[in-house]
Amino acid sequence: MAIISAKNSLCSVISSNPDIIPLINRFGITLGVKDKTIERICNDNALDIEFFISILNTYINEDFFPEKILKSFRAETIVNYISQTYNYYIHYMLPNIERHFNLLIAHSGDNNNLGLMFQFFKELKNDILQNINHDIHQWFPLIISASLNETAPNLKFIAPSNSSIIEDKINDLKNMFIIHLTGKYDLNLCYAVISSIISFEKDIRQNNRIRNRILYLIYKNTINK
Repeated sequence: MAIISAKNSLCSVISSNPDIIPLINRFGITLGVKDKTIERICNDNALDIEFFISILNTYINEDFFPEKILKSFRAETIVNYISQTYNYYIHYMLPNIERHFNLLIAHSGDNNNLGLMFQFFKELKNDILQNINHDIHQWFPLIISASLNETAPNLKFIAPSNSSIIEDKINDLKNMFIIHLTGKYDLNLCYAVISSIISFEKDIRQNNRIRNRILYLIYKNTINK
C-alpha cells in the first residue's frame, strides 16, 4: 500500500479509505475538504503535519509503524491524541453500537440469543470505560510528569490497563454474531451492528499500537532511569 504524503489531497485519501473519517474528525477536520492537500489542511487547522501523516499511515496500513518518528514527538502530543480517541469511543462509537443493538433486538423475534449477546456487550463496554478511566486519570498524568522529569525519582510505576483483554473480548463479540447468532432477526440492523463492531475493533487495535509501543516505552524508560 502506498504511503501517504503531505502532497496528497485529503479527499483522494478519504475516497480510498472512508473509514478514516472518524480519525480525521479527532483532529478537528470535517468533511468538505475540497481538493486541498494534507499539508494545506494541516496548516489551516494548526496541526503538526508529520504527526498527522504518521497517525494516518499507521491507521490505514497495519504494516506501517514509524516508531522512530512517533518517539520524536512529545509525550503530551500522543497523550492528547489518544485522549481524543477515547472521547470518540465514549461519545460516539460505543453509543452507536448500543443504539443499533437496541434497535436490532426491538425489531427481531424472541427466538434468538441477542439478549445474551447484548449483555456481553454491556459488560465489555463497562470494561472499556474502566480502562479509559484508568488511563486518563492515573496513567496519562504520570506519563506527562515522567516525560517532563517532574519529581522523576519519586514517581511510582503504575501499569497501563490491559488493552489486549479488551481486543480479545471485541473479537469474541464479533464471532458471536458470525458463528452463534440464531433465530429470526432484522438483517439490515444486524449488519449495522456487526459493521460498527468491526470498525471499533480495527480502531482500538490501531490505537493500542501507539498506546502500547510508544507511550508505554516512554513511561517505562523514564521511570527506570
